[in-house]
Amino acid sequence: MIDRRLFLNQTAGLAIGALGGAPLLAGSREPVVRSSSAPYPLAITMWEFSWLERRWPGAGYEDWDQALSELAERGYDAVRIDPFPHLVYAGPEKEHLLLPHWSVQDWGSPAINRVRVQPNLNQFLEKCTSHGIKVGLSSWFRKDEHDLRMKLDTPVKLGEAWISVLKSIEAGGWLDSVFYVDLCNEWTGPAWCPFFENDPPEAVWTGWDTEKSKAWMKTATEVIRRDYPDIPVTFSFTGEVTLETLTRGPFEMLDFLEPHIWMSGSNGDEYYREVGYRYDLFDGTSYRNLALNGKRVYEERKAYWQEGLADQIGLAAAWSKKLGTALVTTECWGVVDFKDWPLLDWEYVKELCALGTATAAGTGRWLAMATSNFCGPQFVGMWRDKAWHRELTGLIHQSKIAPDLGNSPLVKRLAATGGYR
Repeated sequence: MIDRRLFLNQTAGLAIGALGGAPLLAGSREPVVRSSSAPYPLAITMWEFSWLERRWPGAGYEDWDQALSELAERGYDAVRIDPFPHLVYAGPEKEHLLLPHWSVQDWGSPAINRVRVQPNLNQFLEKCTSHGIKVGLSSWFRKDEHDLRMKLDTPVKLGEAWISVLKSIEAGGWLDSVFYVDLCNEWTGPAWCPFFENDPPEAVWTGWDTEKSKAWMKTATEVIRRDYPDIPVTFSFTGEVTLETLTRGPFEMLDFLEPHIWMSGSNGDEYYREVGYRYDLFDGTSYRNLALNGKRVYEERKAYWQEGLADQIGLAAAWSKKLGTALVTTECWGVVDFKDWPLLDWEYVKELCALGTATAAGTGRWLAMATSNFCGPQFVGMWRDKAWHRELTGLIHQSKIAPDLGNSPLVKRLAATGGYR
């Protein structure tokens, strides 16, 4: 039997304490100011499709200047958004009717909505540039009334759809704002890439290591590299990080790894099983159970749940070191789903996210990391705590990058486009 603690310390150089990770932050709660402009990890947040969909009054993104100013004030210097490549592929300035993916979550629109990607995308990138925010592109391939995403039925078409996005950005003069492209969020999950059927078909959310998956990733990334060789590319993954994860790879077609890591994913989603959370999309039962049980279940075995999170982070760092590939994580560290709701307490979520951020920052393997997947103006309970964000983003910026990652395509891209200040 493998001693997980010894393994983590030997492979990733981590010192994980009795609570399963780095200590929770304490002190002045003031941002750490860097003393040099050498490469450092970016503090990134996920604004996915909300940046374009949530523009009705009070939705959080109706005033991009305000939202980006508040993001920069909290210390973030990067954002991950969805440029809807399948819609751009069909015509960048066409209007499309989007169907809701869910009604219980506060990402995107809970009802039908209309969007036009361009010129909105270039206008948003221009504002990001003015606020000193770099942009990572990804896609959840939101379903529209004609289900245009299903036309991306080959890896070449997937790559071409992304080429259409990059060319439309380049035509507007904002290509330097883009520091990477993630061709598909949480590949090979059927919710986000229904145009892809894995082999075997049942290999869905964690099926990204099959031969068919790797062939798709290789071909699609090659399409992009032919026209845009300087833009780092990847596919993001989800699923619990375990010792088995370290056997996966290599992934030479990816310029970095983008695992999504949560405490709630530990031990086969044990926390959510105890809470009774089932990822309902249009029914409130899961949130009812989370409100009644979430904080109690966490506090009854706090050290255990924290250890499960820190173990995953340590294993991801070990995986990165084994493959010689940098990490970026934009969805993390506590629970997958949360929102402003009766009986939901942000404090235990923030506690877990602070622990996760500090633990990941201490490994030197992350070139960009989020503090949570709730860092957006629609999540008022987390957004309003500016001091919490500034402390964590300061810690991220002050942390060191492992020497073997200094020549990463991400570092080169950021250095070439003014990403380090």
